[in-house]
Amino acid sequence: MLEHLQNLLITFDYGLWYYLNTEWHNYILDAIMPYIRNQWAWAPLYLFLLMFMTMNFGRRGWIWCIFFLLTFAIADYVSASMLKPLFIRTRPCNNPFLQTMVHSIVPCGSGPSFPSAHAANHFGLGVFMATTLHSKVKGIWWMTMIWAFMIGYAQVYVGVHFPLDVICGGLVGAVAGTLTGNIFNRLFDLSKPHKVKVKPAPTAP
Repeated sequence: MLEHLQNLLITFDYGLWYYLNTEWHNYILDAIMPYIRNQWAWAPLYLFLLMFMTMNFGRRGWIWCIFFLLTFAIADYVSASMLKPLFIRTRPCNNPFLQTMVHSIVPCGSGPSFPSAHAANHFGLGVFMATTLHSKVKGIWWMTMIWAFMIGYAQVYVGVHFPLDVICGGLVGAVAGTLTGNIFNRLFDLSKPHKVKVKPAPTAP
């Protein structure tokens, strides 16, 4: 039963990969997708978040930025350092049985494929942002999930991951983002008004 389920998953994974990577591509996406999956391309977003959070929430904003980085660190460590060495799955672009058909448009890399650390990191950050800012930013859940999904899809499109790599990496990230987001909300809830210390007026001599 377990072996049958595993075979079904692998068949689904390879079939979906074939369409996402090999069939459904064009020149426009070929130009865009390498930038979408490039973490440095999102540096302006991270700079904006740093400025927005610290300017609007003060000390809690700085702590939010620390939790943001902590979420990234947890998701990356679990996916890249704990799970990848356990599964050691070959990337599509390095798979000798797929190299004649894979649509590879970025350097492949030599590390294992499962799970996708890119997906884990960005779904983790997306869930953390949505969990902590949903009371302040309308529609943030769908915005962050579309953002993370685009990055995950780009990983399959450029040929460095299978769909299941991205799905499982996204689940790892979602758990990390939920954990850090709920801890942050419990300790530094941004929905509560900022407390301003008022100095008592000096008493007349």
